[in-house]
Amino acid sequence: MERPAWAPPGIDISVPSVSRIYDYYLGGSHNFEVDRQAARRAMEFMPGLPKIMQANRAFMRRAVRHAVAEGVTQFLDIGSGIPTFGNVHEIAQAASPEARVVYVDHDPVAVAHSQAVLAGTERTGVVAADLRKPQDILAAPEVAQGLDLSRPVTLLLVAVLHFLEDTDEPYAAVAQLRDALAPGSLLILTHASYEGIPLSEEVASGTVDVYREIRNPLVMRNAEQIRTFFDGFGLIEPGLVSMPNWRPDTTGQEGGSADEDPYAFSGFAGVGRKA
Repeated sequence: MERPAWAPPGIDISVPSVSRIYDYYLGGSHNFEVDRQAARRAMEFMPGLPKIMQANRAFMRRAVRHAVAEGVTQFLDIGSGIPTFGNVHEIAQAASPEARVVYVDHDPVAVAHSQAVLAGTERTGVVAADLRKPQDILAAPEVAQGLDLSRPVTLLLVAVLHFLEDTDEPYAAVAQLRDALAPGSLLILTHASYEGIPLSEEVASGTVDVYREIRNPLVMRNAEQIRTFFDGFGLIEPGLVSMPNWRPDTTGQEGGSADEDPYAFSGFAGVGRKA
């Protein structure tokens, strides 16, 4: 298998990556054949996966604009993935030129491309770290230099927590991050669930099996389990809902219409504020 020039040295391009699979769903070009094969197998069970990812990105953009409108202009995006059009810093800095963003991911391809995309971009940073080790994220120089944790920060955990199994202690990880944030900070979160998927759980579980086979287990939690991630954060209206139903864009440019593809309503999204 030929290594593309953009692939950082040292990564195993024969092993699928959830970041690169996500990039493929969104129509990106920074993925390998092994990623595309895994994505196509997952789509055999759940053909609407690209639509789910598009709804996820549209929700993220609406939520970031909401955060800026609320005066929170610092962003810590964990599990940020491979840069695509409409990243957090582009949306936030278009709304507030003073917005500051730090991206965090553990995938070397995602980190390398984030660094390349952000080269020369002010008030942005990239950290190679894992959500399973929140202390490493909080101690990273890029976080200390890029964000003032004594002031409110928007923490983004978008389409990442469902890749942490219960043995990874995801609730403890979120709590540790929450405790490091100032009052008034926001949590923007999306999470996969069997609820809302226009398929039987039996059929949808085929996709879960594909992710398990590539050693990136996809954990489908229910609404109450997902709501628990917001402990210490007050959910703002409309609460924990499907992605298109979170403050839909009435212009139709950012998704959120009742006319959306049924797959767009899979899983949950919410925004909470720390008291």
